[in-house]
Amino acid sequence: MKKTLLYLFLAACTITACKEKENGPDVPPVVQEPDTELKWAPEQADADVALTITFTAGKSSQLYNYSGDVYAHLGIIDDAGSWKFVPADWNENLPKCKFTSTDKNTWSLNLEPSIREFFQSGTMSITRLGIVIRSSDGNKKGIQEDSFIPVKDNTYKGFEPEGPESKTLPAGMKYGINVVDDNTITFVLHDCDTENHHRDYAYIIGDFNDWTLSNTDESRMYRDDASECWWITVSGLEAGKEYKYQYHVGDFEGQPTRMADAFSEKVLDPDNDKYISTSTYDEDMTYPEKAAGFVSVVKTTRDNYNWEVPDFKASDDLVIYELHLRDFTASKNLKGALEKLDYLQELGVTAVELMPIQEFDGNNSWGYNPCFYFALDKAYGTPAMYKQFVDECHKRGLAVIVDVVYNHNTGNSPLAKLYWDASKNKTAANNPYFNVDAPHPFSVFHDFNHENKFVKDLVKRSTIYLMDEYHIDGFRFDLTKGFTQRKCTESNASDYDAGRIAILKEYNSAIKAAKSDAIVILEHFCTLKEEQELGQAGMKMWRNANNAFCQAAMGYQENSSFADLYTGTYNMPFNSWVGFMESHDEERVAYKVSMWGEDSLPLDNVRRMKRLGTSAAFNFLVPGPKMIWQFGELGYDISIEENGRTGEKPLHWDYLEVPERKALHDRYAQILKFRKDNPEFFTEDAKFEWQVSTSNWDGGRYIRCTAGDKSLVLIGNFDTSDHTIWFDVPCAGQWKDYFEDNAFVFDMKEDDLSLSSTFTKGTFKMFVNF
Repeated sequence: MKKTLLYLFLAACTITACKEKENGPDVPPVVQEPDTELKWAPEQADADVALTITFTAGKSSQLYNYSGDVYAHLGIIDDAGSWKFVPADWNENLPKCKFTSTDKNTWSLNLEPSIREFFQSGTMSITRLGIVIRSSDGNKKGIQEDSFIPVKDNTYKGFEPEGPESKTLPAGMKYGINVVDDNTITFVLHDCDTENHHRDYAYIIGDFNDWTLSNTDESRMYRDDASECWWITVSGLEAGKEYKYQYHVGDFEGQPTRMADAFSEKVLDPDNDKYISTSTYDEDMTYPEKAAGFVSVVKTTRDNYNWEVPDFKASDDLVIYELHLRDFTASKNLKGALEKLDYLQELGVTAVELMPIQEFDGNNSWGYNPCFYFALDKAYGTPAMYKQFVDECHKRGLAVIVDVVYNHNTGNSPLAKLYWDASKNKTAANNPYFNVDAPHPFSVFHDFNHENKFVKDLVKRSTIYLMDEYHIDGFRFDLTKGFTQRKCTESNASDYDAGRIAILKEYNSAIKAAKSDAIVILEHFCTLKEEQELGQAGMKMWRNANNAFCQAAMGYQENSSFADLYTGTYNMPFNSWVGFMESHDEERVAYKVSMWGEDSLPLDNVRRMKRLGTSAAFNFLVPGPKMIWQFGELGYDISIEENGRTGEKPLHWDYLEVPERKALHDRYAQILKFRKDNPEFFTEDAKFEWQVSTSNWDGGRYIRCTAGDKSLVLIGNFDTSDHTIWFDVPCAGQWKDYFEDNAFVFDMKEDDLSLSSTFTKGTFKMFVNF
């Protein structure tokens, strides 16, 4: 039996061998292509030892089979997550950053004689390197995402962080900075993630302890789980002296985080402050040598500011002038804007709205990239300059509204840094303050969770602080449509959202409790039902009429109805829409007329300015708050896309020397003076009616309004041809042409209130009876 089995086995092997021969010659083994890989030696990188970095490009890499030179873009990653001591710009090919080819698709680079000496980083602690492998022209990357190499550094030899010592937070303390007296501050750092966990340790370092990490009561912070915070009281401070500091937090396994205080009223930015001139900011901006990333600055006493108008009350008739400090004057700061306040007062506006001024990334920005909410950006001036600007506005009867951005923060925010996912370059899943991915489709940077208690407290405290400290009169909240935790898309994000309404009402109530006449404006653009409810709660909403006014000014009948501008059309609470022809976000009306206007408009500046004046009349003579984007009154016709959408735009104060542009400016001033002198036309009690739809074109558009014994009729011809227009006046009596120095026109009788007048194309007339 055993022999039979042996024969069968040998036969099977012979048959198999024959079959293999029949299938052809032996096939050589498949050569496995290498995977993309980044390695270094020694495996435990040491700051004071040389390091060899080896990169292998697999098929997935853009450098696979690349035959050109390969370079490293690299730097030291500090505790705040910033790249430091970067040897070369992206497209700068330094020999010390050039890889050596060691095999096909494999290159190596030596950082020698040591990592510290390669970067010439001095005594800075090195815990991580960042590296990008690129082609010589910078167009190809070996690995798409930034890579990081952990480094051991004995700079802080002898310091080992310890776990928390529990101690109850003293009564009455808030998160952030608590000045106890002229010599004492208690610092409170909130730290409790979505799973009710916290970091393993927290320390404070700064001028008051020589930036020294130690397990003493001068640096190590106490833990109070009941208050969800770390805290420490620092004594022996000198009254009126500025102290710089940071928090140092971390886990026993993992990268420590160095960060500023979210409640800082002044921060130092090592990368951008050096570009701010002393003429703009003449206070101390010296950055401490031992710091990393944004640094907080604090003192126990405040600088006194003697308010000349301590009890300003904003006008009930809001005509807002929205401006961007960077693009408003040649100096690009508060000093320049101060010099133009007489101009704004004479124009006739009643409020100034500043685009975001809370500390934002960089110095050159629209400001919609905020990272701190209690510090005003130094790129425009000092705290005293901000206060002087507000005070001078108030002296001229101008309210000051600040555009605030509470829907998101950048990665420089301490709240983002506290729980950060470096591998994905976004807030971590356990970060309690942010949504890792915004539930709505409009987010940029990192989206706040406005249902989080701490976030609500932060927003309320920030707005109240601006009103108390800077006498700000109100706020324009950016992207309030995004104050939601409801998953939505562009198609349904505007749908009624009870949660969003509750959040906004809570913020509004807190603001009004601190300042009963505070102005709260929302960039909302949601369903009418939602806007009605917010309006009934005392908030106002932006009302964008840009497209209609662009169409009409260009001479196009289609989509040119102004009807959406008036709250009465939609049963909205009176005065709850802030209507505008353009804001910072829309293409300039004057630019579109200059490019695509009908007839000969692009070649005729005189006619263009007259049409813009006609548009202004049909905007400002409608009851309700109104807004002008800077230089609209001069027919500013530079595109919003000039130098990039958010880029700097050329100044044209010289437009005032151009007769037809000056005439437009004067027309704005005349219309706004009429609003001021005749407020009864702009109240809820006035009888207002108008015909401004697309069908009101050849026969003209009109507004009729009666208030007590006063009446007005506004007629406009938006067509590109002259027309004789018939219209009715609301009452008998003597009627005058208001903009022709009240010239007498006609005496109407009760039995015949209809008449006609000839209107040149693109012009308007306003007749008054009082």
